[in-house]
Amino acid sequence: MPKQNIETSGFTLAKGTQLKGDDFFEVKVMENITVAVVCDGVGAAAQGADAARRTTQFLMQSLKNRPRSWSMEKSIRHFIENINRVLYLESMEQYEREELVTTLTLVVIEGDRLYGANVGDSRIYLTRNGQFAQLSLDHAMDEEGMENVLTAAIGLEEHVEPYYFENNLQAGDRILLCSDGLYNELSQEELADGLKMGASFLVKKASKKHNDDLPDDTTAVIIEIKELDPRLKLKETELIIREQYKKGEEIDGYRLLKPLIQNNRTWLCEKKGVQYVIKFAPFEALEDETILDLFVKEVWMAKRLKAGFFPKAVIPRKRTHRYYIMSYVEGTPLKEYIAKKPVSVDLGVELARFLLKMSQFLIKLNLVHGDIKAENIIVTKRKEKIVFKMVDFGSITEAYSNVTRAGTPSYLAPERFAQAPITEQTEIYAIGVTLYEALTRKFPFGEIEPFQNPSFDKTPKHPTKYNAKIPEWLESVILRAVETNLDKRYHNYSEMLYEIDNPEKVRPYFDKNLSFIERNEMMVYKVGFVTMFILNIVQLLFWH
Repeated sequence: MPKQNIETSGFTLAKGTQLKGDDFFEVKVMENITVAVVCDGVGAAAQGADAARRTTQFLMQSLKNRPRSWSMEKSIRHFIENINRVLYLESMEQYEREELVTTLTLVVIEGDRLYGANVGDSRIYLTRNGQFAQLSLDHAMDEEGMENVLTAAIGLEEHVEPYYFENNLQAGDRILLCSDGLYNELSQEELADGLKMGASFLVKKASKKHNDDLPDDTTAVIIEIKELDPRLKLKETELIIREQYKKGEEIDGYRLLKPLIQNNRTWLCEKKGVQYVIKFAPFEALEDETILDLFVKEVWMAKRLKAGFFPKAVIPRKRTHRYYIMSYVEGTPLKEYIAKKPVSVDLGVELARFLLKMSQFLIKLNLVHGDIKAENIIVTKRKEKIVFKMVDFGSITEAYSNVTRAGTPSYLAPERFAQAPITEQTEIYAIGVTLYEALTRKFPFGEIEPFQNPSFDKTPKHPTKYNAKIPEWLESVILRAVETNLDKRYHNYSEMLYEIDNPEKVRPYFDKNLSFIERNEMMVYKVGFVTMFILNIVQLLFWH
């Protein structure tokens, strides 16, 4: 679910006058899932707090990196069993008794589905349309006066059986995870009424009842579903995915003219005398939910991005197959355009402006392109003026997302090969490589093959070595964009765009590996010329 569709809050207070308690919580809205964990450490203070922290962090990291082939239920049960066993065996080895013990509440949101589990007496509540209900099940004694005695907890026994549940979500739902320190102090009516005010409000309300001297550690985490992910409707619609499509056949009124890409999934088509591009889902999406999710995300991005940088995209309402339609941009891919000769300096500057302004548009939506390269840029004309279009939507993703080495190797920033997320700086690197290539028909660090682990030790050749027409200021901009040292690379698009628009203010780029003479070649020549001229004058005067 996209980050803008969910709001979260979390807050904890230690009991009495203590600065730190045994509770621990974490809540994260990630690209595809949202995870929230609340743990209330029990037993000896230090060990209980440690168990709460370790359980929370382990589950958060494990669910983030869970195997895509596993169901959510299998993942949750497996990871809970793992951390339970680790803590129990460690307790037995170090203390010969159960010391690393904690309660657990866990919630995972994926699409419109809520997955939850609990062990112990920390709770999960849901409020919807005025109704307030407890979703978790307390693992505690039923006998009067024994309510605080746990019958199950993480680390209490070698094996654990969590209470597990699933529910569908609706827009406007609020979910509360809390330790017993909260629900023992506030009634269900107080909890329900305070949910919309946030976690801090609830915990502080409980604290005020005891003049800010709480009898127990108290924690609350609240998740509010602002709206359901619009991609769900796109995914859940029953649509045909075929292995092959043929020239001349008609799909929902669109007649297929010719495939545009070798994979036979992107076609030039025609409807009522107008040409379009139709892109079908990969055939593998029938069996592989990950591939289906990626295509649905691409369709959603294409429909969402209404700007002149991209072709207009639509999703026909009465489609029977899984595809989307783009306006046909008549032109030449930049890679093909520069096959015979590089672009002119003026066109190179326009290309830089286009890529940077497109990237600025995306970052305002918390997005990055992820695969900026010459193949994805179409060179076309508008009113006899050459302009550019970015034609690929498949790689567009949330900024700072961890997509490992997704993208094209020759355009990947060095840090991306070390699993760094996509940021403005990694996109600037790709822009720099694209400009370098467009103006020289070369890559700064050579062409990099898939699965290759390249070395970035050598400094790239200055673009002017391949194209003497490139002005010094533009060369400095390009070299700063492909700088391997993040401190020296542009930090944001606006910084690079400012220098593109203000050549006179561009600082000269000096290669750290070049000697003083190489860095100041013209100055050395001038000083040498003047020195020789003076020596010649002196020599002439001496002889006369």
